[in-house]
Amino acid sequence: QVQLVESGGGLVQPGGSLRLSCAASGFALDSDAIGWFRQAPGKEREGVSCISRRDGRSFYADSVKGRFTISRDNARNIVYLQMTGLRPEDTAVYYCAADNPPPPGGCSLNGPERYDYWGLGTQVTVSS
Repeated sequence: QVQLVESGGGLVQPGGSLRLSCAASGFALDSDAIGWFRQAPGKEREGVSCISRRDGRSFYADSVKGRFTISRDNARNIVYLQMTGLRPEDTAVYYCAADNPPPPGGCSLNGPERYDYWGLGTQVTVSS
């Protein structure tokens, strides 16, 4: 059974850091493109970052570029999202998702509907 489980969320002050984890079971994470999405109350789900399955290319939304880093540990079957310089506008529920087959470009931050499997999310709150 395919399952994705996010963890690592919490309450952090502006400027702080968190590392989110996306643990997979039932499939190998490097067989799919993996995306991180977030959804704030009253807003649509938006793509934050994604990593391609074969060559590990990563892509970021402009709003997080330079602050967030996505990485994959194939041995542990976990994808991480390292978040630094957190801002109140980063407050949201963060989800990881798997896409197979991925698009030709490697992975997509647009169209969350193309992703096949989703975790239940982890809350990130940035507040003083």
